[in-house]
Formats: sequence, C-alpha cells, structure tokens
Amino acid sequence: MQISDNTDTNLNNNTASLKNLKGFDENNPPEPKLIDSCVHCGFCLSTCPSYRVLGKEMDSPRGRIYLMDAINEGEIALNEATAQHFDSCLGCLACVTTCPSGVQYDKLLSATRPQVERNYPRSLPDRLFRQLIFSLFPYPNRLRFLLVPLFVYQKLGLPKVVRFTGLLERISPRLAAMESILPEVTLKSFQDNLPTVIKAKGEKRYRVGVILGCVQRLFFSPVNEATVRVLTANGCEVVIPKSQGCCAALPEHQGQTEQAKALARQMIDSFADTNVDAVIINAAGCGHTLKEYGHILEDDPEYREKAKEFASKVKDAQEFLATIGLTAKLLPIAEKPLNLVYQDACHLLHGQKISVQPRQLLRQIPGVKLREPIDAALCCGSAGVYNMLQPDVADELGKQKVQNLLNTNADLITSANPGCTLQITKHLKLQGKEISVIHPMELLDYSIRGEKLRF
Repeated sequence: MQISDNTDTNLNNNTASLKNLKGFDENNPPEPKLIDSCVHCGFCLSTCPSYRVLGKEMDSPRGRIYLMDAINEGEIALNEATAQHFDSCLGCLACVTTCPSGVQYDKLLSATRPQVERNYPRSLPDRLFRQLIFSLFPYPNRLRFLLVPLFVYQKLGLPKVVRFTGLLERISPRLAAMESILPEVTLKSFQDNLPTVIKAKGEKRYRVGVILGCVQRLFFSPVNEATVRVLTANGCEVVIPKSQGCCAALPEHQGQTEQAKALARQMIDSFADTNVDAVIINAAGCGHTLKEYGHILEDDPEYREKAKEFASKVKDAQEFLATIGLTAKLLPIAEKPLNLVYQDACHLLHGQKISVQPRQLLRQIPGVKLREPIDAALCCGSAGVYNMLQPDVADELGKQKVQNLLNTNADLITSANPGCTLQITKHLKLQGKEISVIHPMELLDYSIRGEKLRF
C-alpha cells in the first residue's frame, strides 16, 4: 500500500526498525472490509475540521484510513508518529455524512481508539492528564466535591488574574484550556431538587425517563429543569432514577472501553423496571452514545439484549417532542421579533441525523425567526474533551464557529450540547461579544410559561 506524499516525514521510518514496534492487537481491530470501502475520493477533506486546520493528509479521514490499513497489514507501527493523527480526530462524524461511498468511519474510529489506548505508551504527563479527566468528569458525585472551591475561585475573580498573567498557560496549556471553559458555578449547582417521579400536566400521554448527565446536572441544571417542565406540560409523566450515572460518552469516545461498558451497564440497570415509553436525553453527545449501547455491549452475553432494548428507547428531547407534537400553548418570548441562530451539535447532526426537528420546534415559538450560519456542519472544536486534549486545533475551530454565528446578526444563539455551549461562550468572550447561548429546551420552557427574554 502506498501512503500519500503528504504523510508526515516521521512516518518514513526504516522498515526494518518498524518490525519490532507494536501495532494493533487481535481484540477488535479496524475491519478490513470497512477500510476497503473507502475509495479515497477525497470528498471528506473539505468537511473534516482537523484537516482544515492542520492541512495534512494524515489528519483527514482518508489519511487515517490509510494508516489503519497500513498498521493492520504490519507495514507501519502504532507509535508517536501515527497515534498523533488518530488523536487529532475530533470524532465529529462530518465525514460519515459527506461520504458518497457510505464509509463507516465511525465504526473504524471506535475500533481504533481502544487499540491506541491499549497499545501506544503515552508520555507520563499525557497519561496523568487523561487519568484526571476520566477519573473526574464521568462521576457527578466526584465533581460535586469541586463545586465549593470552584465557587470561591470564581467569586474572588481569580479566573481573570489567571488568564491575564498567562501563568497556567506556561505551566500546562491543557490545564489552561480546561480552566478557560469552566462553567459558572451558581447556587443552583449545589441543588438536586428534581423528584423521582413528576406527574404530567393534564392528560398523561406518555411515561418517559430523563437522563440528567454529568456536567449537565451540576453546571446546567436549569436545562434539565426546563426539559422536565416542557415534557410534563406536553402530557408526559417523567421518571428520574436516582441511581443513574454517566452515559459513558466521554470514555467511549476516547477509547476507554472497559470504563464505558461499566457505565453503560449502570445506566441500563438504573432504568430497569421503570416501564418508560422513552428515555429522554437533552445533550447531543450523550444521546449519540446512549443510542450506541447495543454496539458497546454487543460482546456482553448478560447485557447484549438489554442494551439493544434500552438503546431503542433513547430519544433526543427535541426529536421526541417533534414526533409526538406539542400540545402546550406557546407564547412569545421577546417584546420584538427574535432573530435566533441554531447551532448544530455534531453528534446530533452527524451522529443522530437530527437537524430538522429542532428547527421545527423553534419555529413554532411566536416571533422567532431562524437564521442559518455558513459552515453550519463544521465542528465548534469542543468534541467532548477534545478542546482540553488538543487546545490549539480546538481554539481555531472555536474562532471560526463563533465568527460564522456572529455573521448571522442573530440576537441569540441556541445550542443543544453543554460542551458546545461552553466552547462557544468562551470564544464569544474572547471576541468581546455579549450574546447568550441558550438550550432549545429552555426557549420552549420560556415560551410555555410566557416568560420574556432580555437580550
């Protein structure tokens, strides 16, 4: 197999020296059939965010498929020169949407990332930082311990000092990237006041479960509360199991297979015997992973069928409401016509193929006018924890995304993913713009309650 001339010079290693280096193991390597479905046409290049920023063939879907094939065939090694190109992928799945040959790059990537984690020895700082992320973010109860110090840190105005001095950036660009997207800690962050069962208003049409998320439940609790109010206002009895944990999106997207499986099992168990018609999620990245439980646990004889059944019930909140139809009356949310731009989260648009439904719902709010940005399908750079692991690429994408949104001259931005909201908010502030980013469920909630927005 010939690798493109644009491949990094690091890949031009002596063949003899590669024979002693590690490749993929036999535990679910990327399937040759899926690799061979790529005809290397290059349609993916223009839609790939990492290729746009880095401009290297090996940082495109086509280039990474070349690498997967070469490692499978034992022609090159899984080492620093090759692993960096898999790490540079945001996993946004825009290439899956674009590919005319139907290449299942999502499956190739989900097979490759665990291989990298098992077989590529990362540096000590890289391992420690990743361990921090995966030991903290998927566990809401652990995150809760940080609320008080973060609240004090923000109230004392220390973020401005840290960012002005650039000290943290010099110590660790990754820690600085993590600090730069810290959500605001409010008194609501300390509350956990949603009951286990909330009755429908009026005639009960459905019984649904709601997943609270990890970062979402602590830092974006108003979104969960709005989601519950919108569901109950439209005839849904809501069930919120207290035993639910993380959906497994963060570890699954980064190749932490065993952790992802354990979290998926816990989630399935938490909804056992709830007899819900649907399981509702309001975060795009979480929703995509929840719908993949059948794939994640396909090798687990005890949970295989349970996972398929659970995944079949998972619905994005906007997808579900658009399907069952709104019964609650919607009122204007502004004193004048509201120009609104909807930001497509990648795992909603490309992962779940949900794009029309959110727009259908938002257009039902009286006085709302939707505006469309250019490059709407381009990733904002958040991509789970990508903006902490690859801050330079993420920052460039964040700048582009925010500029495209601002160019619509919208009064308000709406986004259905907490990571996207944090990324966009960061880059709005960096550009000195004071435009709110609000979840679509919050807008529907405002409309149902007749509450007016200030902007």
